Amino acid sequence: MLTSAETALAGLDAVALKPSECRVERAAELPVDTVAVDYEGRDHLPDAETLAALAADREVLVTTPVRADGFDPLGDDSLSDGLPDGVRRVLVAGHPAYLSEAEAARAVAPRLGEAVERFPDAWVGTEGVERIALAAGGTQYELLSRTTERDLRALRDAGLAEEVAVYAPTVLTDDEDAVLDAVGDYAARRKPVARALPDGAPTDSAATGRAREVLSKAVRDYALVGSRETVRERVADLKDAGATTVVGYPARGVDAFAGGA
Repeated sequence: MLTSAETALAGLDAVALKPSECRVERAAELPVDTVAVDYEGRDHLPDAETLAALAADREVLVTTPVRADGFDPLGDDSLSDGLPDGVRRVLVAGHPAYLSEAEAARAVAPRLGEAVERFPDAWVGTEGVERIALAAGGTQYELLSRTTERDLRALRDAGLAEEVAVYAPTVLTDDEDAVLDAVGDYAARRKPVARALPDGAPTDSAATGRAREVLSKAVRDYALVGSRETVRERVADLKDAGATTVVGYPARGVDAFAGGA
C-alpha cells in the first residue's frame, strides 16, 4: 500500500526547502516525515523557535557550513550551539556564494571531521569534497547527476555500508516549458551541459533547436522531472542502485508540492 508521500510526492522520502523562497513552517503542509532546510546565509537562517516547532512532529535537518562563522567547530560555533535539540545537521563545506573570503580559505577536512565527531547522526554533503565526506563517514548527501546510479552501485559493490541520501530539484509535471523554466538554468550550470550548449543560448522555455535538445536531456540527468509516475519510477531506480533517501527540492515552489499539483 502506498503512503501519502508516495502518492502525492512521487515516492520522495524528504523535501528540501530554501528559507529565502518560502516560510519553512510550510513543511507542515507536506506529506513527508523529513524536511531539510538549506543554508542561504545567516540572514535566512530560521530561528530556533520555528525549527523546534517544525521538529515536534517530523525530522528536521539544517544545513550547516563548517567553514562559516557560527558553524565552525574549530572556531565560532555559536549558531550551531543555538540550534534546538532534536534538529539534526547536514554538514557541508559551504558554497562560496555564502562565505566570506576568510571563511572560504579555511580547511574543510579537519572541520568536517570534528563536526562529525560532535554530531555523529549528521548527514555529510559531498559536493566538491567527495573523498573527504567519505572519510568522515555518516550519511552521504549527494546531488543527483547523470552518473549517480552508476556511482551508487560502485560504492555499494565496493562495500560502502553508510546510508546515502540523494538531493534533486523536482518538477512534478511533464509540461516541457514548465520543466525548462524551473530547472533549465540549474542544469545549464553543470560543466558538461555548459560545454554542450551553444554560446548565449537561452536556458529556459525560450530555448530552441540544439539548445533545447541539450537542456531537455540535461534536466532529466540533474533533476527529477515528469509525471508523478515517471518521477516515482526514477526514485525507485535510485533506491535500487543504493540510495537510502531521496530528497526533492520543489523547483516550481512549495505550492506545487503542498497542493499536489
